[in-house]
Amino acid sequence: MFSKKKQEKSVDIEQHELLEHAQKRIKQKKRLFTHFVIFLIGSIFLVLINKILKYGEAYDWFVWGILLWAFLFVFHAFNVFVTHKFMGKDWERKQREKLVNQQKQRISEIQKEIETEFPLSSINKKKDQ
Repeated sequence: MFSKKKQEKSVDIEQHELLEHAQKRIKQKKRLFTHFVIFLIGSIFLVLINKILKYGEAYDWFVWGILLWAFLFVFHAFNVFVTHKFMGKDWERKQREKLVNQQKQRISEIQKEIETEFPLSSINKKKDQ
């Protein structure tokens, strides 16, 4: 109770990874929400510039600007909510394991080639002579 030794909180690796993943997702969703707010404000400004300030009044160009921006926003939302589910942490882990296994297999193939071309027993015989 009165000891000077502080109890250290131990966070295991899995909890740390879960926390990092949660923070990353929160940041992604926050950026998406910010993008949406900027999209709304920007769309209003495009309409105001075209209609109120009468810049390029003969043609309603703001529609194309808003449609392009809306497409980019939908693409951003798709990346955050859909792609992330298919290419999330599990997908990254599987891809990493797949690449490591390929590297291990290639290394074992190279070792077999070396052993067949330069057998260890013949090298030992040359040293003995």
